[in-house]
Amino acid sequence: MTGTAKMTSGTIDSDEVARFSAMADEWWDPTGKFKPLHKFNPVRLAYIKQEVCRKFDRDPNAPDAFKGLRFLDIGCGGGLLSEPMARLGAEVIGADPSETNIEIARLHMKSSGLEIDYRAETAEGLADAGETFDVVLNMEVVEHVADVPLFLTATSRMVRPGGLMFVATINRTLKAYALAIVGAEYVLRWLPKGTHSYEKLVRPPEIEAPLNAAGLKIIDRSGVSFNPLTDTWSRSRDMDVNYMLLAERSEAS
Repeated sequence: MTGTAKMTSGTIDSDEVARFSAMADEWWDPTGKFKPLHKFNPVRLAYIKQEVCRKFDRDPNAPDAFKGLRFLDIGCGGGLLSEPMARLGAEVIGADPSETNIEIARLHMKSSGLEIDYRAETAEGLADAGETFDVVLNMEVVEHVADVPLFLTATSRMVRPGGLMFVATINRTLKAYALAIVGAEYVLRWLPKGTHSYEKLVRPPEIEAPLNAAGLKIIDRSGVSFNPLTDTWSRSRDMDVNYMLLAERSEAS
């Protein structure tokens, strides 16, 4: 993208796609540029497993707890969430606008012996094609898109009656600016500088309104906090920085 004007098409921000494409070969390096996601992943996975098993009456201890369920991992990157979902038996489509990310995801999938349908595609493209899912994973994506309401509307269209959507992102607060941008990118250097822009961070009401308008109901809200003493993430009541929302579509929709 060097030397070109910033381009946007629908929900796609080309600068964001280029930024993550440039780091794509590090997706699966737990000590690389995506180290924070690797640290964060256990919290995301535990939350997803708990809520999906509760909603669809599955045994959380079963190795194939998600068998028969169709998942969309939108903005899948290198597949850090897609692969665990597939291991639990789900049929998974992993979509990302970056061809580079998708190629990395496909290569890692093959080495893992899994079957995942990875596509270099947008949310609008999938929705317009009539794709529907039992579960949509919308994790750490909304702060990187060009049009948040359009993106959330498109992803909501793909949630089946009785289905779930998980959304995880960073709140637009001064606390988040201090910790998630200044602290994480400039002081601790957990992430490359410029990974997040304060003006693109999203407050919970800015997510809830489009989801509600699209017929989804918020059924859970959870903060996610980092403990520097244990070097771990855990769910909390504090939604000022990282947070997750869970929405469902009624069976009657």
